[in-house]
Amino acid sequence: MLNGLFVFVALVSILTAAFTGGMEALTDSVLSSARNAIELAFGLIGVMAFFLGLMRVLSDSGLMASLARVVSPVMKLLFPSIPAASPAMSAMILNIAANMMGLANAATPFGIKAITELNKLNSKKGTATNDMVLFLAINTAGLAVLPSGMIAIRAALGSTNASGIFLTTWFASGCATAVGITAALLLARLPRYRASEPTLFNQEHSPIHQSREELAVDTLEGHTDPAPPSSPRRLLLWLFWVVFLVGASITFLDRIKTEQGSDVFREMTSYWLLPAIIAGALLYGWSRRTPVYDALVDGAKEGFDVAIRIIPYLVAILVAVGMFRACGALEILTGVLAPLTSLIGMPAEALPMALLRPLTGSGALGIASEAMTSHGPDSLIGYMVSTYQGSTETTFYVLALYFGVARIKNGRHALPACLLADIAGVLGAVWACHLLLN
Repeated sequence: MLNGLFVFVALVSILTAAFTGGMEALTDSVLSSARNAIELAFGLIGVMAFFLGLMRVLSDSGLMASLARVVSPVMKLLFPSIPAASPAMSAMILNIAANMMGLANAATPFGIKAITELNKLNSKKGTATNDMVLFLAINTAGLAVLPSGMIAIRAALGSTNASGIFLTTWFASGCATAVGITAALLLARLPRYRASEPTLFNQEHSPIHQSREELAVDTLEGHTDPAPPSSPRRLLLWLFWVVFLVGASITFLDRIKTEQGSDVFREMTSYWLLPAIIAGALLYGWSRRTPVYDALVDGAKEGFDVAIRIIPYLVAILVAVGMFRACGALEILTGVLAPLTSLIGMPAEALPMALLRPLTGSGALGIASEAMTSHGPDSLIGYMVSTYQGSTETTFYVLALYFGVARIKNGRHALPACLLADIAGVLGAVWACHLLLN
């Protein structure tokens, strides 16, 4: 479906430019978008390498297996065919958790790792499995607990209640997640998608016919649990966290003398959370005598290879999006849909953001910032675009990136399921913002 969509968007953009006089802008956009895609890909190399290296530390130290066991009851309900001890399960958990905390840079490597591991269980390479589609629907729904990035932008633009989008974001992203899960499960039952459904294989490449418990045993065969932490190492681990919390407390108390306590807490949560996660992973591995540096380097090599492989897919999707914007097609589509969206209470000024968000994160962020600058971050339009940005994901970018890494040509029902989640998120945001402000 992505193949046909790419061709359609490119051809429509060229024809639109021919009739609107935007051919020069379209040509410039093709070149600049291709250049930006390469810059983005090279920018991802470091992030991918580090976080996949960190993931190897978590895996070798046994923390990922422990994490999978804790949340396995919920994940088994959603992914009953995936062994609880599979690396795919742990990677999905880390991806979802990172997205919920607003750590988008950390979520992407975990998501790519999850799709790669799920593809190892796939008997029909090149075709998405039901588990892949369901995971991507959850991923692109953008379930958010801490939309820290959008809150920081609202504060920078002079909002008197920058964190006011918490409730609207929770509601909108919750709606998107519920609809995405439901759509992925129901669409998989349609004859069209059932006919192309791949069978699953376990990690020894034999068809899955055992129980989940047997599969878990197979997955862990040959696995040696890390050594439990010694008393000195356990003491040093706790000492680090005590010192860390003391430092955080001192910083918090010092800043609330001149700033509001809620703003300080929000900013510290945003900027202190990722370092705390990194420290926790390294300390956990070190305390169990895992060779942390070697594991990090081995995982980073995998991250480097993955980042290089995604370049062609990034170029294709970003060039198509750039063409669509540069030719004026987005403005035309906005004008056509504005009378319809006004019926559900969506202002025309917020519509470009809703249309652009599934296509490009940076473009949507620019539209959101512009709308808040023009109308105010605490206006209805400001709340709506903030909620869109904080509670939805760049669907086409994620699908192109994740499927590109796994070399998935047939995405089956992934795109409709993810787009339905996006629509639910937008409608939920509209309703929640009207309810909050009225």
